[in-house]
Amino acid sequence: MFTAERRRLRKPLIGAAALVGASVLVLAGCSAGGDSGGGENPTTLEFLKNAENTTTQPVLDALAAGTCEAENEAAPLEVNSIPQAELDAQVQLLATQDGLPPMFSAGGNPAEGAKLADAGYLVDFDEALTELGVRDKVAEGAVSTIEKLYGGDFTFLPFQYNIEGIFYNKAIFEENGWDVPETWDDLLTVAGEAKAAGLTPFAASGEQGWPLTRLVSGYLFRSLGPDALQKVADGEAKLTDPDYVAAAQAIADLGADGYFGDNVASLDYDAASNEFFTGNAAMIYMGSWLLGNINGDGNQIGADNVGFMKFPAVEGGAGSIDEYPSNVGLPATFNAKTYAADNNVGAWLECITANYGNEALKQGQITGFIADEPVELPAISQAIADEIATATDSVLWFEALFNAKASNISSTNAALLVTGQLSAEEFMTLVQDALDEG
Repeated sequence: MFTAERRRLRKPLIGAAALVGASVLVLAGCSAGGDSGGGENPTTLEFLKNAENTTTQPVLDALAAGTCEAENEAAPLEVNSIPQAELDAQVQLLATQDGLPPMFSAGGNPAEGAKLADAGYLVDFDEALTELGVRDKVAEGAVSTIEKLYGGDFTFLPFQYNIEGIFYNKAIFEENGWDVPETWDDLLTVAGEAKAAGLTPFAASGEQGWPLTRLVSGYLFRSLGPDALQKVADGEAKLTDPDYVAAAQAIADLGADGYFGDNVASLDYDAASNEFFTGNAAMIYMGSWLLGNINGDGNQIGADNVGFMKFPAVEGGAGSIDEYPSNVGLPATFNAKTYAADNNVGAWLECITANYGNEALKQGQITGFIADEPVELPAISQAIADEIATATDSVLWFEALFNAKASNISSTNAALLVTGQLSAEEFMTLVQDALDEG
């Protein structure tokens, strides 16, 4: 049974200065040279990860005991963990000490990962995996996501990978004779008929906010193209431009028409999901991390009754329906210095890349690595796995390139947008002002 259960947690990061004490303590286990795994000639494959990540180590442990046994004998796997909120500062400190371990997780801020790449600390995986003959074992959609998040280069590995879209109740669709919408207008038609039938068209959490702003960015990517939010980040466009406000207005209109139900502002993530899983909502926008819940005991409509659709096209829009919003959780990377100096590190990289996808799938995880060994999965899980394996491009999400203040303002005001307490222009102005402040 597929049991991938992971919800992306986005915690505020505290400043590096406040972490000096904690970082010094951790350095004892992560400093360069010796048996720690750091330095040019590590005796182990040390992996420094965030403590909240509980999915990667079991897969690596299984590889170390099985397919990668020879690599593990040459350089035993050693996993060290620190809290996610400390990871950015810890990695930065280790970089200044020339003590980065052979393998380590990304911090919570993609911009910091991009800086490490620019400074030459990270392996160029396009080049390295091509030389190792395993470049084709990483899904192109996952690579696309990493490149968009981390400065344009393939310098992180997708140990986690989620695509996003609209899950729908297949039984409800069949009973009402609805085809899966491929355009925004078709989606509105289905939503209107769902409401008329006494259903909530879209289950969504206004308390969390991001399930609503994901719809804003989805509309932006379909209407203006995949670089819509990159242009905002680069200063070439503003969220207050008319075409951007129009996207927020489209989602505000869903709320005005009652398509999120009467209590969207008070629903948290679990309550919104439960509305879908009890058959009271026809659709829910979510990512593939929801598969654990879909295949779990709490899904009263049954996994066989859950379908997945792409965010629909906007008529006349510049975007493609085949561009999935996606994320890679907290990916991991390799230290360029130890990779270049030690063949054991390269052997580990080759073995992980070639086999991680298959081992993860056996454990119920869908990652950005290609899985090419047959594993029996529920139909909805197989459908998602197939989409990931064949996707060639991706887009990000509304807050992906925002600073912390803008991200917080976006999520906390999203419910006000769909309940009419903020106009689309007011909402976008609040977020843009936060972006302008830097």
